[in-house]
Amino acid sequence: MIRLFIAEDQRMLLGALGSLLDMEDDMKVIGQATNGEEAVAAILKLQPDVCLMDIEMPALNGLEVAEVLVQRSIPSKIIILTTFARPGYFERAVKLGVHGYLLKDGEIDELTDTIRKVMAGKRVFSPDLTFDIIREVNPLTPKEQEILRLAALGKTTKEITSELYLSSGTIRNYISEIIHKLGAKNRTEAASIAEKKGWI
Repeated sequence: MIRLFIAEDQRMLLGALGSLLDMEDDMKVIGQATNGEEAVAAILKLQPDVCLMDIEMPALNGLEVAEVLVQRSIPSKIIILTTFARPGYFERAVKLGVHGYLLKDGEIDELTDTIRKVMAGKRVFSPDLTFDIIREVNPLTPKEQEILRLAALGKTTKEITSELYLSSGTIRNYISEIIHKLGAKNRTEAASIAEKKGWI
């Protein structure tokens, strides 16, 4: 019996998904959560075989939950379910070593098939997502991502310099390069572009 845990912030979808998966002869839903913090606490306690994880959730998003589980060496296999075909999200998920990544608009048969394949040791990624990641690679370096993430939070150049221990001239150069790489007019637009693509 494959023991499943589902983390999804839309209660109606959570209930429907749980009911459909419970109908499978070889699967049982042993727990559910509607936000990332609840998910981490429950998964640590229940140790399910497979975690189905939405990306956009309150408290901690699905990728942040996956990161916690990886850091704590939790053996549960992780399948990301998302409505967002964002290359940055997919890139992060692959780096974290998730076992599956599917779009929510797929068939339930595709999901159950993926769960069984993942339990057999395979990794399963939606073809739409793999196409996106090949087509559009994140042009920002880790340092540029860090600076843009802080700028997106509304921090001034002065605040970023004190947080990262870099000179204001260096920060301005980084921001100028980020704006150029993303084809943006200013740092606000650059942050918006990067957020939409899941790059920060």
